[in-house]
Amino acid sequence: MNNRLKNNIFKYWAISCTLFGIAMLLIFLINIVIDGVGRLDWKFITDLPSRKPELAGIYTAIMGTVWILGLTAIIAIPIGVAAGIYLEEYGKKSRFANILEINITNLAGIPSIIYGILGLEVFVRMFGLGNSVIAGALTLSLLILPIIIVATREAIKAVPKTIREASFALGATKWQTISQQILPAAGGGVVTGVILALSRAIGETAPLIVVGALTYVPFVPQSPMDQYSVLPMQIFNWISRPEKEFATNAAAAIIVLLLITFIMNGFAIYLRNRWQKKVKW
Repeated sequence: MNNRLKNNIFKYWAISCTLFGIAMLLIFLINIVIDGVGRLDWKFITDLPSRKPELAGIYTAIMGTVWILGLTAIIAIPIGVAAGIYLEEYGKKSRFANILEINITNLAGIPSIIYGILGLEVFVRMFGLGNSVIAGALTLSLLILPIIIVATREAIKAVPKTIREASFALGATKWQTISQQILPAAGGGVVTGVILALSRAIGETAPLIVVGALTYVPFVPQSPMDQYSVLPMQIFNWISRPEKEFATNAAAAIIVLLLITFIMNGFAIYLRNRWQKKVKW
């Protein structure tokens, strides 16, 4: 069998697998929409959880998701972007730096439940934060930090060296060059990476289960130390119920979660394309 035939077989196999995956995803989405779209209304979004499926809503889960996402962004974005800038612009190239770079890249692929176990030991038990919003946010921050760091570094690498050289030639300092030239030029890639990282965090369930997120919360969090639930946890709770009506509620909640994720990903693509048009090298 010659190389050309092997390449063709591999190509057609890859295309077939891709089409099969798309077909399965479409079937899943269609089934979810059919099952849950009839349950979607303003009352479903604004009602509190209930043990009666016809009265149950997702208000506390949505507000818990907003709390978790907001605190995760506040914690992870400054640290991740600053770490990416330091490693790319200030860090010296050495064997240790190479090992660190490989480990950061590998951390982005670690199963999320491992971060949950780490968060349980450090934030819940060692720091005594319990099953609070801040404990969940810190755990998810660890989860998305490698993604933000890698995205920041790749965006900075993509900036042409001529921009740096021109800035230095005009007498700008290193920090002036980074803050006024490099970061604005790399901003599209950085923002896209941040939004995609947050999109992953919003759909995570395993680490929050481990750190003690509740499946039933009849109140909205009022502070970072309050207990909470999130949309994935609410979906998990309803799916585990034997009543068919709760499965319908779960399908409706999945639609809401998918819409939030699609909006965030679409916004990331929009920002990236707009930044690319704005910054022409």
